[in-house]
Amino acid sequence: MSVAADILAAMTTKSSIGKQRLAGIATAAELRAAGKSTAQIATLVRQGALVKVRFGIYARGDLASGVLIRPNGNQLLTAAAVLLAQGPGAVASHETAAGIYGIELLKPNNQQVVLTKAPGRNRSGRASVRVHSARLPADQVTVKYGVPVTTPARTIVDLGRSLEFRAGVVAADSALHQRLVTKADLEKVLTECERWAGAQRAADVIAFADERAESVLESLARVVFRDCGLPPPELQVWAGGADAVGRVDFLWRQFRTVAEVDGRMKYTDPSRAVKQLDRDRQLRDAGYEVVHFGWRHITEAHGYVNSTVRKAFDRGTRAPRPAA
Repeated sequence: MSVAADILAAMTTKSSIGKQRLAGIATAAELRAAGKSTAQIATLVRQGALVKVRFGIYARGDLASGVLIRPNGNQLLTAAAVLLAQGPGAVASHETAAGIYGIELLKPNNQQVVLTKAPGRNRSGRASVRVHSARLPADQVTVKYGVPVTTPARTIVDLGRSLEFRAGVVAADSALHQRLVTKADLEKVLTECERWAGAQRAADVIAFADERAESVLESLARVVFRDCGLPPPELQVWAGGADAVGRVDFLWRQFRTVAEVDGRMKYTDPSRAVKQLDRDRQLRDAGYEVVHFGWRHITEAHGYVNSTVRKAFDRGTRAPRPAA
């Protein structure tokens, strides 16, 4: 067997929980214990057969390339390396766990690995690693892509406890929409964490979360509507009378008002803008008020959102109904 093949074979080592490690990650100490010299390891790195993930931790080049082409692949590989360095008992959690599952975050942070360990001496010694100390019941930990990680439900509860309300809602809506969790899953985990710091905020997030929200902007808009004292709208429903013009982001049926939130990339295709204008016209012909809000409105101009919706309510209430 060649030196390269021999070293790569050594990187089939199993982790402490008995699962294949992501991208065959191994420490330099493990490779040296298998009889590989520091010079041999360095040669394999130069050849691309090994990839240095962090100081003293390497992945197989062929396997790492398959990880790195995935969304959040670099974060996933880094998390696997950090956890290996931490030793048994550490799991990816919070924002890092969300990234592994593909859960949307208001403020993604791919520069820092977040993990949780059982209470004890949990300092990481690195600014790029944030360590939480908390109990980790067995049913709240799983393995994803060979990486030990909190379950989706525990991840959402942790984020609900630690983030501001609107950020917690963004994550919870995303997990529910992707069917990674159910409300029952979240409530079960919350029951076991009810005395922990931030538990009440997490409970508020879970109660408010809605699987029908389809984007970060829709989740934020829901929070803004709530904060403005507006009644809860229906989400993702068809509007436009008997012929049902189209599905809308938000509908206040009693006020015959539709609100749409337009993400930054919604109209990069001019034909989509034309179709949206035509749909708005059809909705108005059917007797609905239609208002649109962009990212800046939802994140910075809550007063404008409030007054615009309330004026639409007034017009929608007073306007004559179209003839059947």
